[in-house]
Amino acid sequence: MIGGGNSLVGEIEICGAKNAALGILAASLMTDDTVTVENLPDVSDTNVLIQAMESIGAIVDRKDRHTVRINAGSINSLVVESNYIKKIRASYYMLGALLGKYKNASVALPGGCNIGSRPIDQHTKGFKALGANVKISHGRISVEAQKLTGNHIYLDVVTVGATINIMMAAALAEGKTTIENAAKEPHVVDVANFLNSMGANIKGAGTDIIRIKGVEKLHGTTYSIIPDQIEAGTFMFAAAITRGDIMIKNVIPKHLESISSKLIEMGCEIEEFDDQLRVVAAKRLKQTHVKTLPYPGFPTDMQPQIVAALATAEGTSVVTESIFENRFRYVDELIKMGAQIRVEGNSAVIEGVGRLTGASIQAPDLRAGAALVLAALASEGESSIEDIVYIERGYEDFHLKLKSLGADIDKVNGEREILRSKFKVV
Repeated sequence: MIGGGNSLVGEIEICGAKNAALGILAASLMTDDTVTVENLPDVSDTNVLIQAMESIGAIVDRKDRHTVRINAGSINSLVVESNYIKKIRASYYMLGALLGKYKNASVALPGGCNIGSRPIDQHTKGFKALGANVKISHGRISVEAQKLTGNHIYLDVVTVGATINIMMAAALAEGKTTIENAAKEPHVVDVANFLNSMGANIKGAGTDIIRIKGVEKLHGTTYSIIPDQIEAGTFMFAAAITRGDIMIKNVIPKHLESISSKLIEMGCEIEEFDDQLRVVAAKRLKQTHVKTLPYPGFPTDMQPQIVAALATAEGTSVVTESIFENRFRYVDELIKMGAQIRVEGNSAVIEGVGRLTGASIQAPDLRAGAALVLAALASEGESSIEDIVYIERGYEDFHLKLKSLGADIDKVNGEREILRSKFKVV
């Protein structure tokens, strides 16, 4: 339940990057030694992956909310059966990790948000190039190899998932592997740095050519995950859409450059510090055009948030989605709030309106859910947003953080509590 109209002001602390955490948790299975992972976000995606790791025999000890110790020396199954695992996209990282270490793995085909087709053909291409047999049947993907041998792999499309998966398997393959047209996202670099801290030999992460010299085994490590650029970007847009002033702490400003430059074009002021960033929006936002691209371009995971902000900006904006073909499903929900948006192919044409109005809406996926919350915060009147389970997949304490900035927001369960909240009946 959200009451709109408040400017968000204050300080916020950003969690560890969900997308890096998922790769790092899977990679922690690649040694029999104990691995300590710090700055882990407490979100449902990471918790589901931890449950799946425990289901095959890994011992996971939660030291505190953001620190886990993992020992995979006791793994007793290479078949990940967990029902939970089907719910998250990153379940496929267990394939690369287990294939690298045990030369065998079987995992239920992944789920995640319905934002368009996300084929795993580049993953299977990479595994086959390293010498593995790949079989997909009965909703499972199975990989096995007598041995893994390094190879030259050219990815047909830039894909974060396949880059990380191949990198993990190749870290324990014999000889040298080169991945060309590799993804350059910060979380790819973070997983590579984590593997290197375990004794892997990976060079070039963050560029489009990654070179890996296989090693015989990996060892334990203690590692802290990078801050989440998408959570940070979401709060940057929260400041913009509510005409607020937010200091966003525990960030790497370099990772946010494509987002910062768009917000500056839209009329926001941004101050950068070593590990924090301040966003001030003193007046109505201005129109802009943006196209989502692989890093360092504007992230597809920030596309719904910028559309929500541009819905109330002056003039006409065009947002083009070049990564996922089904990522404008939330536009109908914004239209219920009075937005004037028409989707033409892979672009949204947005005629800015003075003010959105509250409505009952549904979150169709993770990032769109967060964007609809931002739209509701900037609206006149009350909104209710259902299916926030999507939002909780990738944002820790989202409503509490917004509340700390002055948002009128409450999390309720079911119709009765919604009515009670609406009418303040005790």
